Amino acid sequence: MNTNAKMFTILGGFFVLADATYVIWSLVDPLHLRVEWVGTVGLGLAAILAFFIAFYLGRSHHSVGGELPEDRLDADIDDGDPEQGFFSPWSWWPIMLAGGAALLFMGIAIGIWIAFIGVAVTAISLVGWVYEYYRGNFAR
Repeated sequence: MNTNAKMFTILGGFFVLADATYVIWSLVDPLHLRVEWVGTVGLGLAAILAFFIAFYLGRSHHSVGGELPEDRLDADIDDGDPEQGFFSPWSWWPIMLAGGAALLFMGIAIGIWIAFIGVAVTAISLVGWVYEYYRGNFAR
């Protein structure tokens, strides 16, 4: 986390410099001679976001109290390998759920009648994925 906090601090500094350069460049432009506010505010907000993330990661690093494997020079790859949980390698339900969500959002954008089909497919897929291990050959 300490390395990530330093990287985001450097990234925030880069955005501050890019913002200052953007303001100066827009003022020097002979056609306009005024600040272009959309890019200036966008780069400023990107800098603020990078500094917020760096602050959060720095505080999290200090509250953990120990060094993470990615912050140590003598760490192996296996030291940072946590348990990620159990995932079904043969399950088709996540693909169906993604398809249902795609239909839902496509229906919101194109035609509301498609969204109703998307809601139905999403609900069926979500229930099927949650209860996958309660029925059939894989029941526990």
